[in-house]
Amino acid sequence: MIAPTNVLCEIQGRVALLTINRPEKRNALDAATRARFLDLLDGLRTNPEVRVVVITGAGDKAFIAGADISEFEGRTPMDQFRVMAGRTIFEAVDAFPKPVIAALNGFALGGGCELAMACDFRIAADNARLGQPEVNLGILPGGGGTQRLPRLVGTGTALKLLFTGELIDAAEALRIGLVDEVVPAAQLRERVMTLAGIIAEKSPVALQLIKEAVRASVRLPLDEGLRQETALFGLAFSSEDKQEGVKAFLEKRKPEFRGA
Repeated sequence: MIAPTNVLCEIQGRVALLTINRPEKRNALDAATRARFLDLLDGLRTNPEVRVVVITGAGDKAFIAGADISEFEGRTPMDQFRVMAGRTIFEAVDAFPKPVIAALNGFALGGGCELAMACDFRIAADNARLGQPEVNLGILPGGGGTQRLPRLVGTGTALKLLFTGELIDAAEALRIGLVDEVVPAAQLRERVMTLAGIIAEKSPVALQLIKEAVRASVRLPLDEGLRQETALFGLAFSSEDKQEGVKAFLEKRKPEFRGA
């Protein structure tokens, strides 16, 4: 593990665990934390030993309780424009080529909920609470909340959450499709790391191509998405992982994927 800082990076086998480490602020995202997160994520992107990334928050109270609101005071429209015009953590997670899992260990509010939605899927502790309360500050979500939330839960449900700013518990988040699994809080880390480990044993080539194909399914018309899938399927056939996977199947053994 690296030296303690506002974001911790722990590598266990082929899985990297990124922990937002500001528990005294409920892991709120300030500028320094966002910058550190991007630096670490970039390093993991090019690390061939890391095949899956898990994102969580320090402590047992919050995943990420949103942006650090103290940074908003006195910020001009141009100041905010400059902040948002640069590369964001939401875009970086969304575009990350390897699987990314959000482990929601408490409050996931505002930017925290938006970061979770940018991940590939979300597993929540049973005490987690989620929401987009920006309307209570007289603003709207700025990290993809108005775009990703409707895609996950439907327009009407998204508008209800966005208009009211209300928080929902993990059970309700599971019911509406905002999270994909709920587990007892004490079992969250074990469950997520076990699942991440299972995924990390798969072909890195196949994982990346699956991610690209599924992205296409929600961003392209069906006929274009199907063409994309066909092209990616053909690309997979050029990989050494495909050769190893088929050979291992025929030899009735576990494949040893190298990501080539």
